[in-house]
Amino acid sequence: MAAPVTYRIRAKVWRYPGKGGWHFANVSPKQSTEIRVRFADERRGFGSIPVTVRIGRTTWETSLFPAKQSRTYLFAIKAAVRKLERIDDGDTISAVIEIR
Repeated sequence: MAAPVTYRIRAKVWRYPGKGGWHFANVSPKQSTEIRVRFADERRGFGSIPVTVRIGRTTWETSLFPAKQSRTYLFAIKAAVRKLERIDDGDTISAVIEIR
């Protein structure tokens, strides 16, 4: 098993304008291109890539998903994480993403 690959990102949190109001953050275009190439053979359903994300003191497992319009990857930030880390729509976050 290969060692996990880690990316550090800074991103602005945005809320999907629909029912449920999921919050997301995008990985930078440069990092997204690297991830797309490096992990092409490991993508799962909908092009997702399983990851562990850490924001502040909170860590959780989720997936990166390709965002077609921006050609970047994005990940959802669960309500429990937003509450613990006091994150809201429009905030800029620092996160560590570990590709599993």
